Amino acid sequence: MNEILRNDAEQIIRACLSAVQPDAAVRRALERYHPRGGRMVLVAAGKAAWQMAQAAVDALGRVDDGIVITKYGHVKGEIPGVVCCEAGHPVPDENGFAATGRALELVKELREEDTVLFLLSGGGSALFEKPRVCGAELQNITQQLLSSGADIVEINTIRKRLSRVKGGRFAQLCAPARVFGIVLSDILGDPLDMIASGPACPDGSTCAQAMAAAEKYGLRLTPEARRLLGEETPKELDNVCTEITGSVRELCAAAAERCRELGYEPVLLTDHLCCEAREAGSFLASILRTHAGEGRRLAFIAGGETVVRLTGRGLGGRNQELALAASPGISGIPHGAVLSVGSDGTDGPTDAAGGYVDGGTLAALEEKGLEVYKVLADNDAYHALRAVDGLIFTGPTGTNVNDVAVALLRP
Repeated sequence: MNEILRNDAEQIIRACLSAVQPDAAVRRALERYHPRGGRMVLVAAGKAAWQMAQAAVDALGRVDDGIVITKYGHVKGEIPGVVCCEAGHPVPDENGFAATGRALELVKELREEDTVLFLLSGGGSALFEKPRVCGAELQNITQQLLSSGADIVEINTIRKRLSRVKGGRFAQLCAPARVFGIVLSDILGDPLDMIASGPACPDGSTCAQAMAAAEKYGLRLTPEARRLLGEETPKELDNVCTEITGSVRELCAAAAERCRELGYEPVLLTDHLCCEAREAGSFLASILRTHAGEGRRLAFIAGGETVVRLTGRGLGGRNQELALAASPGISGIPHGAVLSVGSDGTDGPTDAAGGYVDGGTLAALEEKGLEVYKVLADNDAYHALRAVDGLIFTGPTGTNVNDVAVALLRP
């Protein structure tokens, strides 16, 4: 392993994650909030929910009632006046259903002068859920979608119609109270109705699009689920005001700045990366091979969210798979490396945030009897990278603004 490149990678990761913490963003958004004199109820959902709620309570001084629903391991302590719950992600579970039910109880009898402070971040589609079908069926459909290669917009278009809170329905349930939303974006282009499936946003998707996605990926649906896909979602809401804050653009900008400080010439390839993880890894490796030998210190940055098509039964996440897929292409480049991390600190159903490979990774894997293409076919990037010290660990970060991949090249 190239220790210089690995150290540079760690510094870039720390700088990125520090720059996109939601605390300051929540405080800025609350400067535009004007109290109405009634009760203030806080509902926070998503991977960054605890951090956002903590920042909001610190800024406001208090809330009258509140609940946080976040991923297991993401609650970092007590928040005054707020119940903190942990639940399943990326597949929703009974704890999430129960916590969402508690949130609905909090907003059930609010009056016109009351306000729901709704703090939303990526992961909310799984964590903030009260299904219209039985829980087991929703879990099954979610699993089918996650393994199909469907993108997040297609997935959420379907999930909205199977939910009592998604696609604007939560805002309807809060009425006549006003909803002031602060949203941390984890979807390319910041489409408000798709972030966490838009619980407090008029839905721009249609039943026809939901049915088309279900057909495209051959989803196995019960007659009831198929019927619900044909029920339209709210298209107008008059009790919501929303501020979008944070995005993958900030993540990429932070990466570029730290690369520049480390002496690299940063090149932003895209902040709309949207393809299979294996393809992205191979592409970044190709770029490094093109520029190897030029004698320049270069950093190629790509932000966004790739997808993984499940073909095996291994363990991993899209960032780990991206990194591992780059290893054959950069093999033998002594001063080249590719890293990819999820800004929330958890990549897929693992405890790693992502992966790192360099010019020596492929040889190290082969020494241990691991063939990259077989590993990728089994979707087992986690165990392969762990064998060569290629996993990146950050722990839960408190934010969630997509992923960033960086290809580094030193003379």
